[in-house]
Amino acid sequence: MEPQNWTTVTEFLLLGFSDIPQHQIPLFLLFLSLYIINLLGNTTMISLVATDHHLHTPMYFFISNLAFVDMCFSSVVIPQMLTNIFSENKSISYAACMTQLSFFITFAGIEGTLLAVMAYDRYVAICDPLHYPMLMNKRTCLCLLGLCWLSGTLNSLLHTILTCHLSFCSSNKIHHFFCDVPPLLKLSCTDTFLNELVIFTEGTLIDMVPFLFIIISYIRIITTVLKVSSVSGRSKAFSTCSSHIATVTLYFGSIFFMYFRPSSSYSLEYDRVASVMYTAVTPMLNSFIYSLRNKDVKVALKRVISEKILQKVCSVA
Repeated sequence: MEPQNWTTVTEFLLLGFSDIPQHQIPLFLLFLSLYIINLLGNTTMISLVATDHHLHTPMYFFISNLAFVDMCFSSVVIPQMLTNIFSENKSISYAACMTQLSFFITFAGIEGTLLAVMAYDRYVAICDPLHYPMLMNKRTCLCLLGLCWLSGTLNSLLHTILTCHLSFCSSNKIHHFFCDVPPLLKLSCTDTFLNELVIFTEGTLIDMVPFLFIIISYIRIITTVLKVSSVSGRSKAFSTCSSHIATVTLYFGSIFFMYFRPSSSYSLEYDRVASVMYTAVTPMLNSFIYSLRNKDVKVALKRVISEKILQKVCSVA
């Protein structure tokens, strides 16, 4: 067997979206706006849940944690991308690339599992309301949240180790705006069968199992709600679930499109759009989905604003 002329890659080039000067400013402004709105919206949600005792319930506990994960999720990707838009040197070191990949997979795994936990919370609240305080007590909520972080971390550790064992020889140009598994697999000059196998097997446990759990939970919820004789009762029950359903659809739709395909079928344009959806758009929309469609959050926001205005008036007087 002839020896192969492989070189050790010390850095990658993130080619991003476009090198055309006319596109750089609009792209920068677009993603900067999405990122700022993400930070402001999710920070507001976390602050509201922390300061308003009316929101100290399991549902809002999980919503505030989802807001935190959304901020971290985007922060792993967007700042680096904004820097590279105007930078001539779009390089990222090998260590930084693997670090970005690790944190990205961690928060992605946490978000998917957390959405399943939130579906379980809604299931217990609607289908077994009498036992809800006992089943969803503080200890249970903390254990479920810990399970989300543990599964996300272990999943990230596995994929990062497998990716680190890949060899890159022909090129170090990543046709993407951040270090992700699919473009790295496509760039690798070694066999990626094991990596793809893990994505389709272990990835199924991390993504498909929570998704199927959510589907089953909502089938039970819908069945229970339809038995409610009161129209207002059915409307209230569905309204508490609609926000979560919208978030689940946005997140899992783009995740499944991006990862559960053979690497040979990856398309730069479609994959970039899918990546933008779950790294920038969905995290930004989540806070608004849970606030604009939620009466309790809007009331809490008005209450906090009124208290702040009253405090300023009293301090001036």
